[in-house]
Amino acid sequence: MQVRNDSGDSKAGSDAVIVWFRKDLRIADNPALRHAAESGRPVIPLYILDETPGVRPMGGASLWWLDKSLTSLAERLEALGAKLILRKGVAAQVLDEVIAQSGATCVLWNRLYDQASMDRDAAIKAALKDRGVDCQSFNASLLNEPWTVKNGSGQPYKVFTPYWRAAREHLTRVEATGAPGRLAPSDCAPHGDRLADWGLHPTKPDWSQGFAAWTPGEMGAHARLDAFLKGPIDGYGDQRDVPGVEATSKLSPHLHFGEIGPRQVWMATRNAADQGDIPVAEADKFLSEIGWREFNHSILFHWPQMPSRNFKPEFDSFPWIKDERALEAWKKGQTGYPIVDAGMRELWTTGFMHNRVRMIVASFLIKHLMIDWREGEAWFWDTLVDADLANNVGNWQWTAGSGADASPYFRIFNPIAQGEKFDPKGDYVRRWVPELRSMPDEVIHKPWTKPLHLTAGAKRLYSRPIVDHAKARERALEAYHSL
Repeated sequence: MQVRNDSGDSKAGSDAVIVWFRKDLRIADNPALRHAAESGRPVIPLYILDETPGVRPMGGASLWWLDKSLTSLAERLEALGAKLILRKGVAAQVLDEVIAQSGATCVLWNRLYDQASMDRDAAIKAALKDRGVDCQSFNASLLNEPWTVKNGSGQPYKVFTPYWRAAREHLTRVEATGAPGRLAPSDCAPHGDRLADWGLHPTKPDWSQGFAAWTPGEMGAHARLDAFLKGPIDGYGDQRDVPGVEATSKLSPHLHFGEIGPRQVWMATRNAADQGDIPVAEADKFLSEIGWREFNHSILFHWPQMPSRNFKPEFDSFPWIKDERALEAWKKGQTGYPIVDAGMRELWTTGFMHNRVRMIVASFLIKHLMIDWREGEAWFWDTLVDADLANNVGNWQWTAGSGADASPYFRIFNPIAQGEKFDPKGDYVRRWVPELRSMPDEVIHKPWTKPLHLTAGAKRLYSRPIVDHAKARERALEAYHSL
């Protein structure tokens, strides 16, 4: 085929293959990259910081992660012989430019499953094929394609347990492929942006100092999985709900950015169980959490309105309250309920929050403060390093009671009881709410009951509760009953 370069001069196509990286920032078990490598043709790896209208831009914490993950990916690709090209703009326009500048005749990518991304990709694929450019897409991010797991009536599942039972039947043989040995470089690869010029790392102020414990990138993902399988997974079922101990994998941001794939997690965990290195029951429990990720992506695929609309339309009439002061207190971890405040401060400091605490803080915002779940989802989107659209929206709607297989409306977490049950000695609270470090165990989750609750050396008193639990519960139940 004939293409044009920037100056408008026609030149012969280089027969290069563009691999368009998105949420698949890894070398191993990357179908699009493997297909390109096996073709023997020159490979042009491309990452686009997409500005396509309708495609949801990343939040601040995710951009911090992306900055480091792209650095890692570029190093891995360069070791294989190819240079990662960075571009910013509307994806279709950027691809046109890179094809014109390189003479590439094929574009490969791994699929995404939210509606905006699917619409964008379908339009790009149709336009490029009309011009004679080959396009192919692959599955790199799910164990099962979301359209393959259906119930007996041919409909998508709305409840997790039967979904996961059916999904596992498709997983009789899960294989993750390795990394290519080398990539043929392209002599026609165009220039790219400098990553530093994108300004993904925060400045003035740099609020990311607490993110230092993370190691974004493919190598960091595998190191975290290995460490989890060699330790915390033994006892995972009992300890995973205890935020004061390191008992979870913390793989979610690595999975979200595709630095590791679910097939790789599945195989490593199953192999460890088969070899007797970890208990089978613990492996099954852990992999069921991968199942929830699959379920949320299936729900988002089949009900694409989920990010903005209630899965259950009867919740459209829910009497939400607009209370900016309460919302800000929740965001800043100043609600007066220690387990809630500890979670919100952990989130702001580290870009992460323990899963049990996520449920507690979400329940508090929705059911104690009566604030729309979409406000909480938006805050998590901006502050979580693992801000995955399907999981974030699915979990917020689950807590609200408006989602698929949702928590029943009358399940209103008591933040005092939740703290006493899952953080009985206050280890988690003391770490993130330093004002309470000297509080006795028996009152650390209800410090307002102790007349003098100022920690020695603290700069300020701990906040009193912004709402009364019992009254807030009654108000929420009345609102739910009105639906």
